Amino acid sequence: MPKRALGAAAAAVVLISLLVYSQQRHVPLKVSGTIEADEIRIGSRVGGRVARVRAVEGQAVKTGDPLIELEPFQLRELLAQAKAQLGQAQAELERVTNGFRVEEKAQAKAKHDQLDAVVRKLVKGARDEDLATAESQLELAEAQMELAKLRHQRIESLLAKQVAAQEEMDRAVSELRVARAMVTTRREELNKLKTGTREEELDEARAQLEQADQEWQLRKRGYRDEEKAEARAAVEAADAAVRVIERQVEELVIKAPVDGVVEAVELQPGSLVGANSPAISLMDTTHLWVRAYVPEDRLSVKVGDAVSVTVDSYPGEKFAGRITFVSRQAEFTPGNVQTPDDRSQQVFRIKVNLESGLDRLRPGMAADVWLGKGK
Repeated sequence: MPKRALGAAAAAVVLISLLVYSQQRHVPLKVSGTIEADEIRIGSRVGGRVARVRAVEGQAVKTGDPLIELEPFQLRELLAQAKAQLGQAQAELERVTNGFRVEEKAQAKAKHDQLDAVVRKLVKGARDEDLATAESQLELAEAQMELAKLRHQRIESLLAKQVAAQEEMDRAVSELRVARAMVTTRREELNKLKTGTREEELDEARAQLEQADQEWQLRKRGYRDEEKAEARAAVEAADAAVRVIERQVEELVIKAPVDGVVEAVELQPGSLVGANSPAISLMDTTHLWVRAYVPEDRLSVKVGDAVSVTVDSYPGEKFAGRITFVSRQAEFTPGNVQTPDDRSQQVFRIKVNLESGLDRLRPGMAADVWLGKGK
């Protein structure tokens, strides 16, 4: 009896211990969800006609891989034109920055000196030598006129006697007329030299000298700061225009922005792609996450908590994850919440970013998120 009683007592102790352990032991909280990835819909900001389709559905691509090529149309010609305008603007900036050439300055100075000499000559008036020369030319013209008169009289007398021809008379009349005109011209030139320069002529010469002086000063000082700033602004504007068209040319090739898998391609060569319109879908495999739902009575999780994730494809293996989102609004709420059991049916959506296994896990896989301990 004592042995039998002792065995019964020992068994009772074991049963009680197991009962207490089962009541107090903690089991991990597990919620199920689905692995998802971001879908990127890629397009071009310029649009156009498709020249070549490089991507195929299901293809794994790397960042920068070309997916679709568009025809350039007139962009390359516009780029060449913009670069030519940029070169012209740069040449103009260099010209105004360097200033005038030495030859241009020398030319302006020579013109100034020439007009200055003219003004001084007009102010001083005619020289004695000029007056003497003018008087001599007048005397010569008068002598030639007297000679023409004598010849005219002699031919006229001979013509009356019918000894000279009419042609000789006509020639004598013409020579006399020319000689008289020459005398008048020489007399006016002499009078002009004696009278001196008129005030209007002197003012005109001084104005021309002033204009030449300003031109010379401009050549010496170079271009103004405002002109240089304007030239620099023109270069910046032309450079910006070149960069805009270059960016448009780059947009002719639609490239993968991240590593991923091509989801959908519905284009063929010759198809039209609108500007800023999606042309191809890409699944971002560099960022995988699990969408799951936590019941209200287990809503002790918070953003930043580290968790483990398991999938059926890799039994016994855990992948690291971290909670990045916890919804503040319940979902799947029953229509009439009355009891604590009903309230536990409310769930809150969470998002768990996967930090490992990105090279093996795939979007669409069922996954279990282990949130820690529960009773």
